[in-house]
Amino acid sequence: MSTSINLSGRSFLKLLDFTPDEIRYLIDLSRDFKALKLAGTPHRYLESKNIVLLFEKTSTRTRCAFEVAGYDLGMGVTYLDPGSSQMGKKESIEDTARVLGRMYDGIEYRGFAQSIVEDLAANAGVPVWNGLTTEFHPTQMLADMLTIEENFAGGIEGKKLVFMGDAKNNVANSLMVVCAKLGGHFVACGPRDRMPADDLVATCEAICRETGGSVTLTENVGEACSCAQVVYTDIWVSMGEPDEVWAERIRLLEPYRVTPEVMAQAADDAIFLHCLPSFHDTLTTVGAEIAVKFGVEEMEVADTVFESAQSKVFDEAENRMHTIKAVLFATLSPSPSRPGKAR
Repeated sequence: MSTSINLSGRSFLKLLDFTPDEIRYLIDLSRDFKALKLAGTPHRYLESKNIVLLFEKTSTRTRCAFEVAGYDLGMGVTYLDPGSSQMGKKESIEDTARVLGRMYDGIEYRGFAQSIVEDLAANAGVPVWNGLTTEFHPTQMLADMLTIEENFAGGIEGKKLVFMGDAKNNVANSLMVVCAKLGGHFVACGPRDRMPADDLVATCEAICRETGGSVTLTENVGEACSCAQVVYTDIWVSMGEPDEVWAERIRLLEPYRVTPEVMAQAADDAIFLHCLPSFHDTLTTVGAEIAVKFGVEEMEVADTVFESAQSKVFDEAENRMHTIKAVLFATLSPSPSRPGKAR
């Protein structure tokens, strides 16, 4: 990977903003940082810097990944939960950005509309990172691609990735983008009215003409999963959506549950991925309530698939930390070199 790529000072808002080489560079950085972490080698490359995590939606993996990544890199980390910031209430997004940008070297945002994180980046004067918006989830994509590379030589290029279920959400949108950028074959399998927006599909199809990837939208499970190397799903009701939609989503999406029968239609070496949390049993409050109300004990994925050898969901969750560390280093370090390579 060329060290001429320098992302210093850049915000990380959506993968559409990055070239295929830049995305691969971040994945390579992630692999380097994972090796350093597993070897117990200190890598406090960003000492004296400080970042703030601005959360309008709560999280387990995103918060922990940013905090540990920041601490490992030697930075100070401030977490602002949904009740600890005046942004959008008593203070505009623009003013919040200008205040935080004078105190911190970078700002992470996890919340609602993509326009909010874009506004923060336009006004902060420091790098802003998207920890999740309604439209996109780019840090999750780096973790997904690293996990795929750990299981398949060459990563997603030329491979078939199937997203099962609600393909209208931020994860499906972002998977379509990253597959297009890296030459993968993305298949969205779900109800026709839960597919990605037409304009985003058209954008990704145009990218695919340059990278050799493809985009397919289908309601046919057998067609979608045939010979797929990666089967991916997400919860059926996204964070921030009202509980009232559960009944309709279960009705719409039950045919797209990832079961052993579905995985049997994929390639022999296929892996299962899920961004988590997952409702694969009744051991959560929501899962137990859904079981009582609707008689459904497994939702987007069968427990036998989730717990199978094909499931790489916990590798994927760990990789959030390594890939977020790569984003922080790449955008805050003045040097384009890779850790452990040119340092």
